[in-house]
Amino acid sequence: MPNLSNTLSSYIPQGAAPIIAKWIQDSGCQFHISKPRVTKLGDYRAPFKGGPHRISVNHDLNPYAFLVTTIHEFAHLRTWLQHKSCVKPHGEEWKNNFKDLIMPFLSLNIFPQDVLKAIIQYMNNPAASSCTDINLYQALRSYDKKSTNTLTIEALDENSHFYLKGGRIFQKGKKLRKRFLCTEISTGKEYLFSPIAEVYPIQIEPIQSNETERAS
Repeated sequence: MPNLSNTLSSYIPQGAAPIIAKWIQDSGCQFHISKPRVTKLGDYRAPFKGGPHRISVNHDLNPYAFLVTTIHEFAHLRTWLQHKSCVKPHGEEWKNNFKDLIMPFLSLNIFPQDVLKAIIQYMNNPAASSCTDINLYQALRSYDKKSTNTLTIEALDENSHFYLKGGRIFQKGKKLRKRFLCTEISTGKEYLFSPIAEVYPIQIEPIQSNETERAS
């Protein structure tokens, strides 16, 4: 376990590493540090055909986001042990387990005050992802290595264009309740984006008509 704890210390605050290492060892979980994924920060898979529990967390998360995501996924593991697949993935059972699992970390003095405050607020009603709680998301993301090329969806003008890491290009549409409806240019398919999703803006110059060109 010391080697596992040392490895985890590269991704999460050092004081949290022995606890997470013990969780992995005690559960027999297959814990995978994953390449970045656009659609999710982490993932839990229940045992299948005698296999182990499987948890994966994106390697590019900052230490606080990596730890919160890891606790999120272990709450799924505990909920499955208690109820199998008989309850909702993010129902009351999962929420109670998340609160219970994160509590020991709050007294370790490993979170900055802004993140600690956001976590305590988030615990009033934990959501399916830390990304869906704007206060917690913004507190965690403030400790990311900054990219000067990205903006959040809400900072873009309506009808402007942007692309994701994988190269897919979209046009921003109207806001529907809490999310923005955006259209993928190549397929015409529509997707809902969180207002705090970070994207790469594209500057597309308007095409002038022949009349405009002659007038100029």
